[in-house]
Amino acid sequence: MDYSDLNDYELIYYINENNEEANNIIIKKYEPLINSIASRMLQSCPYLGLEKSDLIQEGMIGLNHAIGYFNEQKDVSFYTYAKTCIERRLISVIVSAKRLKHRNLNESVSFDTEEDGSLDYLLKDETSNPESIVLDKQETEDIIELVKEKLTDFEFQVFNLMLYYFNYREIAQILDKEPKQVDNAIQRIKVKVRDEIRKYNEK
Repeated sequence: MDYSDLNDYELIYYINENNEEANNIIIKKYEPLINSIASRMLQSCPYLGLEKSDLIQEGMIGLNHAIGYFNEQKDVSFYTYAKTCIERRLISVIVSAKRLKHRNLNESVSFDTEEDGSLDYLLKDETSNPESIVLDKQETEDIIELVKEKLTDFEFQVFNLMLYYFNYREIAQILDKEPKQVDNAIQRIKVKVRDEIRKYNEK
């Protein structure tokens, strides 16, 4: 039997029957997707010490999870489900690497200018005077600690991920929230950051 002519659903059926050839075919079929996602994510996180081979290996784990848990009765294609599993796996690895490098997200964040986020980055789309002021490292750390005291638990999680250059859609994936929820939280956070910068500069 030529398994290479089978579609994803048929391959998964045979994989569930412990057919190694079907398993090898679907892995080979999805290798380019894993490679593409790994390249994109590695490019966005260049300072974490991760190798592309590490991400590809983790992507394979995500694919295997998709193969094992896919339910064709649900209204989603295997491709969509596999892509989601692969992306979530890689995002999880990247978050873990960032936690290791920059300490746990629940702890204070220390900034290295070239590697970490900054208040300038968080407010890059704002033009009012307090946000345009360039703060030095100590001032930035002081303001971040003040801002954290004003945040809800959800805003605190979003804030820390913003500091690591995740966009709102990635944050939504990581926190398993709707993008609109994250976007609304970001807008509230920006208001609180601006308020703390203003207060800090008035001292």
